[in-house]
Amino acid sequence: MEVLIVDFGSQWTHRIHRTLKYLDAHSQIIPVSTPVKEVLKADALVFSGGAIRIGLGDTKKIGNAAKFIDSFEGPIMGICAGQQFIGMHFGGKARPARGAEFGKVELFVDEHNELFEGLPDRFTVWASHNDEVVDTPGFRVLAHSKDCSNHAFKSLSRPIYGCLFHPEVEHTEYGSEIYANFLKVARK
Repeated sequence: MEVLIVDFGSQWTHRIHRTLKYLDAHSQIIPVSTPVKEVLKADALVFSGGAIRIGLGDTKKIGNAAKFIDSFEGPIMGICAGQQFIGMHFGGKARPARGAEFGKVELFVDEHNELFEGLPDRFTVWASHNDEVVDTPGFRVLAHSKDCSNHAFKSLSRPIYGCLFHPEVEHTEYGSEIYANFLKVARK
């Protein structure tokens, strides 16, 4: 299984790579400028987080990411800024969250779909963001926190997911299980 990690500049992109490696997936970190044809051969894509302020129009740093979404037919997961970008790409809006979240946050799972299969209704995750994506047409909210209404979502029509929190960080409980669940979708 080949998973490409599209690097939006996150300080934890290498941790996504390491987590996927431990889960027996071959992964490679690629820049946002990678030609679309090179992305199409992968089994799944992960958009990393980063210091991009999607809600403030910081779109110069997204490179070919929109073309990746439009051309790639396999599963895609966006993390933090990657989640916000996916939401906005499909018509959502980003805004400052009720409270910026930096550090440990209690996550409330609203729907135990394939991404949260086998996980508890609430657990601790690691967050590092000022903004959240809202009004995401065509997506179902899967999880929230007390300060953020949309911590995780899923497309209603394609295998596209987003997590505002960082499953790859060791402070996130069940982070490896979330990535393992995503890989199960990719292996189907």
